[in-house]
Amino acid sequence: MIAGSFSREALIAAIVLAVLILIPIFSDSSAAVDFGIRLAAFAVFATSLNMLVGFGGMVSFGHALYFGAGAYSFGLIMQHFQLPIPLAFVLAVCFCATVAAVVGAICVRLKEIYFAFLTLAFQMLFHSIIISWTSLTGGDQGLMGGLPRPPFLGLDLVNPTDLYWFAVVVGVGSLLAMRYILQSPFGYTLRMVRDNPDRAKFLGVNVWRVKLLAFVLAGGFAGVGGIIMALLVSGAFPEFTYWTMSGEAVFMVLMGGVNTFIGPVLGAALLLGFNDVITRVTEHHGLALGAIILLFALVFKHGITDFIVQGWQRITGKKVQS
Repeated sequence: MIAGSFSREALIAAIVLAVLILIPIFSDSSAAVDFGIRLAAFAVFATSLNMLVGFGGMVSFGHALYFGAGAYSFGLIMQHFQLPIPLAFVLAVCFCATVAAVVGAICVRLKEIYFAFLTLAFQMLFHSIIISWTSLTGGDQGLMGGLPRPPFLGLDLVNPTDLYWFAVVVGVGSLLAMRYILQSPFGYTLRMVRDNPDRAKFLGVNVWRVKLLAFVLAGGFAGVGGIIMALLVSGAFPEFTYWTMSGEAVFMVLMGGVNTFIGPVLGAALLLGFNDVITRVTEHHGLALGAIILLFALVFKHGITDFIVQGWQRITGKKVQS
């Protein structure tokens, strides 16, 4: 059943990927290309957060730590060692997973508000290190000197269109990998731990280990989003690890829906789209965006995809697999 479902989803992902790859060919808009790269980064980032929030029941306020760690570690590796893109990519993701393992080993033992605020504390600690360690990170100016982006599989990653194709393939591949993980026995064990940890313990599940593994996986995938952003901006900036970046990821998850896998992707597209439009039409950017987020919170209490799924179930009487 899982294998068949994953095969269908892989086919859908392949069709979506093909459509996304064709967009720059039929569109001359640099804005569309830029939006696509940012969406790839934030869709992976938000979905990785939802592995914790929606599927693990762990609300993290400090998930931007791993997004920023991915951007900075990848940028520093490329600046100082100029390794091939794939090797630098893997090393940066491993660094993010290692940091997540250290932080998660402490945090996942805690519950609810204590867990949430301790993750935020670790994020702000990491942000302070980035600001203070000027000789390595560039301090509040970010990584200076640009980011070497050697050709990869015939793609010139300095070229926005080639970078778009790279980001789309990496983004869709990461989403598909997360979907596979969440549809695996581990994913359903994670749901059981979320819903009833006492029963899971009774059945012999090591709750701490399951939560920690989910935390490490989420941190690694968040790092992938950070790497894509580092390639886009040719560097990394302290804002990537600031609490507001974690807040944006939380908004994306809540706007899209915590109970559906595709929800954070839609939430990322909505928040980025609203942000781009609002900044062009009004100088009261924060007020307008806050009003839109408040409207979503009031009208779509569990996110827009959850609202759509529940409506479809009421109409058809059929349960939709999330």
